[in-house]
Amino acid sequence: RFPRSTGIGANRIGVEDPAFPMIEGAAGAGASPARFRGTTLVDWLRAGNARSRALSVSRKDRGAILPVGLSKQEVYWYSRDGRFVTSSYYAAALPAWVRAFNAKKIPQSYAGKVWLPLLPDAAYREPDSVEIESEGLEYAFPHPVPDDSTRAAGWIIAMPWMDDIVLSFGLAGVEALGLGKGPHADVLSMSLSSTDAMGHRFGPDSKEMHDQVLQVDRALGVFLDSLYRLRDPSRVALVLTADHGVASVPELADSIKPPPVRASLYPLLDTVRARLVARKVNPGAIDVDQQIVLIDRAEFQRAKVNADSVLDAFAESARRLPGIQRVDRFADLIKADTIADPVARRWLHHFSAQDAIELVVTLKPGSTWGGNVASHVSPYDYDTHVPMIFYGPAFKPGRYPGFVRTVDLAATLAAVMRVRPSERIDGVVLQQALK
Repeated sequence: RFPRSTGIGANRIGVEDPAFPMIEGAAGAGASPARFRGTTLVDWLRAGNARSRALSVSRKDRGAILPVGLSKQEVYWYSRDGRFVTSSYYAAALPAWVRAFNAKKIPQSYAGKVWLPLLPDAAYREPDSVEIESEGLEYAFPHPVPDDSTRAAGWIIAMPWMDDIVLSFGLAGVEALGLGKGPHADVLSMSLSSTDAMGHRFGPDSKEMHDQVLQVDRALGVFLDSLYRLRDPSRVALVLTADHGVASVPELADSIKPPPVRASLYPLLDTVRARLVARKVNPGAIDVDQQIVLIDRAEFQRAKVNADSVLDAFAESARRLPGIQRVDRFADLIKADTIADPVARRWLHHFSAQDAIELVVTLKPGSTWGGNVASHVSPYDYDTHVPMIFYGPAFKPGRYPGFVRTVDLAATLAAVMRVRPSERIDGVVLQQALK
């Protein structure tokens, strides 16, 4: 389902949850899927057979938690201290197999190692001396890991080897839990985050990103070889996709006109808040979360200040900022012609009317919000066009260039597993890919 349906439309309204603290001394404020609305493939499988189970693992907490929704399955994510951990939503203590994997201290073993390109330099078209990459720090190969093992465990999250560690942990879980051994269907969900880290740090056109794609391709090959030794390949359905793309580094996007920039609404927010203070309105009554504007209408009403006039003035000023394409009232987007206006359609897939969003700001193509060297969160194709690969005996070999959505993934797998979604969903079954 689209984020508008799950209730998870931004990281700030994601999985952080102090009501369910981390267990066994793991760092973090706690995490759970409490904000998630609805069901997932795991729930549909278990409704048909309660013996179906799931293991979901990731470098990020949200990457492990959200694929299985509210289901209390085996869910683990990486901690900077080198362990895979979970919160009290899922367990009171780590099981023996997780503790045994953590005891190997695999992340710490990378201390002192150096990331070098897999292939000879001639195989890479990209230059390796672009100073804006990595914010001007360690922007060229080789990329060393600190010699100190404690620092290495945290450093590794921005290296290709993090994917290898997540995949190894997933395989350990398959063996320990006996996933895929019974007559029922089980789910293994793994979120690999190194490509995302490389995209933010170096940009999609860097030598590092080129090498990261080679690295993750090799890591997936090793994983599949290992998985198929553990389980009969004829009983495995595999799907590979991504959650977003990435824009080129604005300063390097020479082919885009007008030249893209790094935009920010925060200086404007400071100005508006200062004016509100002068009018005896709590400045926190208006806030910005990157591309969305939210207000506390009750506070404006208390101060007898017209909230809509403030929003109108904010929108008018924002439209004049460099890099801003359009500023829309969310209430107006709801009434938009989503066939003729793909930008409106994509924002409406992202947020719901219950999210209390007042304004949505859309960047000009190629521009990004400040922060990372390269980023995403635009409604344009370079941020939304991702691959979706199905592999296994249920799928018809071929390449399908037609328009599909990532929300079609769960619907298609449900058809393969012969289970029905327990609620109305946004995705459809990709019949053209099925035998």
